[in-house]
Amino acid sequence: MAVEKLGTAEGAAQHRVTQGARKDRYALGGPAGLASGALQPEFAEHPSGSLVQKTGPSLLWLGAAVPWGCCLHRLAAPPTLLVSSAPTTLPSLFSVSDVPEGAENFGVSGSSGVKIFMVYDPARVTEPTGRAYWPLDASVEVVISVDAASKALNDLKVKISYFGQPARGALGHSVLYLTGADISLDADTGRTGNVKRSQADKERWRWGPEGYGAVLLVNCDRDSLRSVGTDLTDTQLASRDDLQDMSPVVLTCDAPDALFESYKLVLNVPPSDSKRMRVFCARGGNSLLDYEQVLGPQHLSYAVARQPGERKIGLYVEGLSFPDANFLGLVSLSVSLVDTKTLPEVPLFTDTVAFRVAPWIMTPNTQPPLELYVCSVLDSHGPNAQFLSDMSDLALKASCKLMICPRVENRNDRWIQDEMEFGYTEAPHKAFPVVFDSPRNRGLKDFPYKRILGPDFGYVTREIQSTGVSGLDSFGNLDVSPPVVVEGKEYPLGRILIGSCLPRSGGRRMAKVVRDFLGAQRVQAPLEVYSDWLSVGHVDEFLTFVPTSDQKGFRLLLASPSACLKLFQKKKEEGYGEAAQFDGLEHQVKRSINEMLADRRLRNDNLYAQRCIDWNREVLKRELGLTEHDIVDIPQLFSLKDAYAEAFFPDMVNMVVLGRHLGIPKPFGPLINGRCCLEEEVRSLLEPLGLHCTFIDDYLAYHKLLGEIHCGSNVRRKPFPFKWWHVVP
Repeated sequence: MAVEKLGTAEGAAQHRVTQGARKDRYALGGPAGLASGALQPEFAEHPSGSLVQKTGPSLLWLGAAVPWGCCLHRLAAPPTLLVSSAPTTLPSLFSVSDVPEGAENFGVSGSSGVKIFMVYDPARVTEPTGRAYWPLDASVEVVISVDAASKALNDLKVKISYFGQPARGALGHSVLYLTGADISLDADTGRTGNVKRSQADKERWRWGPEGYGAVLLVNCDRDSLRSVGTDLTDTQLASRDDLQDMSPVVLTCDAPDALFESYKLVLNVPPSDSKRMRVFCARGGNSLLDYEQVLGPQHLSYAVARQPGERKIGLYVEGLSFPDANFLGLVSLSVSLVDTKTLPEVPLFTDTVAFRVAPWIMTPNTQPPLELYVCSVLDSHGPNAQFLSDMSDLALKASCKLMICPRVENRNDRWIQDEMEFGYTEAPHKAFPVVFDSPRNRGLKDFPYKRILGPDFGYVTREIQSTGVSGLDSFGNLDVSPPVVVEGKEYPLGRILIGSCLPRSGGRRMAKVVRDFLGAQRVQAPLEVYSDWLSVGHVDEFLTFVPTSDQKGFRLLLASPSACLKLFQKKKEEGYGEAAQFDGLEHQVKRSINEMLADRRLRNDNLYAQRCIDWNREVLKRELGLTEHDIVDIPQLFSLKDAYAEAFFPDMVNMVVLGRHLGIPKPFGPLINGRCCLEEEVRSLLEPLGLHCTFIDDYLAYHKLLGEIHCGSNVRRKPFPFKWWHVVP
């Protein structure tokens, strides 16, 4: 037994926080018979409804601040008392005995395993020395803590002795018998990948590198081939692999078995959280049936079936939905110790763990490629076999796996970028890719669900309920920047770019349900840019990002009509005015440099296109913290059709980026000395940055259908090494 002083009330509060290593144990016990007479305590009613001692020393419960603190409640015979450090409201005070006549001082002692602390104001109380005792006429509090769970009921003891003046012999004693119980709900609040007893506030969730709080994965993959939908629709475990997609939680219930004859443990989730999470309880076997769903939709509470001698019970928690407009992503799980001897039953102690559901995260072009997806299609001019062969060669150079979606699965829909966006979700113990299926629902509509969804490959979608789907709802209209810093604000996972109309213009926008979903993830702060000036209306028609080996780490590429017109003017002045655009292409009228420069309508169309791109340029510089040095202008011409712009020749910015290897639409520019001047210009801009340019013919199969290589391909990339929970939104 140890007795320690805590000093002033202000100092005591600080000591309570630092002294206690855990906040989740408590003890049950009761006062024994008094050694000297039947003393009756005197109480006053506290505003909280608790009984507060009017005279003599008190045993104080410390609430959330102190682990192992003590809360004493008067119960029916045989008397038992609750000693608790559980977070709750106001402390309860209880006197173990009245003060014997003539008593002026007191002393306190405890059995092995019991620690005793004295809380007092040094301005009013002098710490006793030698054989002196604590005075009764001052505000002195006795704080009890226990080190471990009891082996048997009432195996711990605290004795308070009262003394007169001078202190010759004790005038009376009060003895408190305690039963220590270890009740705790623990998850990976430290974000290490393992469940550990936590000193942090488990009820709160904090962002940042110094933050804490547990993480839930949305169990949106399909681990069992026998399952029809995603795993989150299963109320019974379909595969043991599925447990890896859940967050483990340990319920500690270490106490004498006899204690649970009068008390029970109850798990709870708030009603609003029950549709966002599901809890399975492990009951010791290896069969799938040994994992029982105990909480989730329509299941708000569960009385724990603790077995005799059982000290720890395994729980597994899965998320059922990603953050969204009506869901901030926070859920909680609680365990309560409930007194079954009262009607209604009263919870005496509650321990709560908060979780944040892991977000869906996009990956930018600067992340290494893992898989390149393209579609096999058949048109009137034949199959796209040569395009597939060229893409296969490019994937081989980039050490990237090529995945070809056959016609039977794509139904001749080649725009695989528009159909889906690859991302991932991550918890400290596991990460897996998640495909986001767009609401466009054309020929490829079943491909993400039927062919991508599988073991450790998740699926999520958002459907448009009321208004129809527009072209801007396709995911060629989504991009994400590399990590950036904007006026000191860090975006370590980049920012999502969404093509939209001009502010307050009433033009085309991506569906609100998709925009809301992307914004609710909170870690990639979406930014709307102006793409409504384009016929298709996608951001990938005028911008992309490429990785570089310098300190910046990337460049923003912007389509540039002015750069193209300047290049053509330069070539004209060098004497190459008769060199023709589209030279070598069948079924396409050739246009010489002189003709294009003299075409007033084409020039006006591109002045308009340049103004639209310049508007975006300033927005991107401001919102991504870029300078002119970070931007590369890629020569490109547009032409207007019904007031919307289309690429005049294959749009080189609409490229696929596989690490340092770029698959760029072949522009079929004017040939000068046997070389395409547009290709040569792009090489001169990008190859000094350490990039390798491969120009691929996509003219008939893609460009003539108002798309290019990026529209007709999709890339799954490595997740960020940066952990999203370190973000400070």
